[in-house]
Amino acid sequence: MPAMRSLLIGMVMSCMCVWTAAAEVKVDRVTCPGQGECVRLANGTVEVLIATAFGPRIVGYGFPGADNILGWVPETSVATALGQWKPWGGHRLWSAPEHMPRSYSPDNDPVDVQIHRSTVTVTQAVEPRTGLEKILTVTLDPTGTGVTVGHRLVNRNLWDIQVSPWAVTILNTGGTILLPQEPYASHDDALLPVRAMTLWAYTDFTDPRWQIGPRFLRLRTDGSRAGSQKVGIANRQGWAAYHRHDQLFVKRYDWQEGAVYPDFGVNTEAYTAGAFVELETLGALVSLPPGAAATHEERWSLFGGVPQPSGDDALAAALAPHLAHAR
Repeated sequence: MPAMRSLLIGMVMSCMCVWTAAAEVKVDRVTCPGQGECVRLANGTVEVLIATAFGPRIVGYGFPGADNILGWVPETSVATALGQWKPWGGHRLWSAPEHMPRSYSPDNDPVDVQIHRSTVTVTQAVEPRTGLEKILTVTLDPTGTGVTVGHRLVNRNLWDIQVSPWAVTILNTGGTILLPQEPYASHDDALLPVRAMTLWAYTDFTDPRWQIGPRFLRLRTDGSRAGSQKVGIANRQGWAAYHRHDQLFVKRYDWQEGAVYPDFGVNTEAYTAGAFVELETLGALVSLPPGAAATHEERWSLFGGVPQPSGDDALAAALAPHLAHAR
């Protein structure tokens, strides 16, 4: 009997700890940048803003009182056969491979919002021309800067489709995307290639915005250079980052060995044109029967006071402690 009582007390205390941790995340509704209302998740360390008047979009992520690491470009729009598409800014869910107009179906209308403790789920109405339902789930950790972002594409057509969940993040300008190279090995030990790299027709590695080193591939923004630059990599290291004004934004995500990925087999893409910059990750390319869903998860972390040395070895040393703690 005493053993049973101890077990019950332990279970109650465990449940109380879980409830207390979840209760540390404050959820409220605030004015959203540019349009309508946002749901805000805050834990005292960082806050996340999720739009409700359009989307699904995450439009804010940062330390309270500091710059938003996500970008905001509401003045931009693209006329398509499906209507006027606006990038708005922040983080969105798209479908790959990219296609005009399918990928540019407008998301300018209010989304359904469900809140459960520290998790917010926003669902877009089914796109009438593509038959896709887009669902974004955002969970803020009770402490620290960790955010889990779930992406879900549901096929609401009456036929199979082939699709990849595409997580696209517009970032605040003035920084540098950091992509990991695969670990070095000598020719004596490594005869086969270790990853694929995809280039676009406008990719030009002589452009000074690129810095290619043995440990990192960097792409920095430059508002004076309007030309587009983009690269895609098959990233098995499981992370990509953006460095801006001593802040380091890290995405972690999984590589599925043996899966097929879009754009010649890449799961990570970086793009810039002028002041505009995006860091993108992709899930596996799958065939979805009606009613089925494709999913992809990113895990975010944010760090302050991080330098960006010019040398690769020094940068690796600066990043190491933060990558070790990134979720």
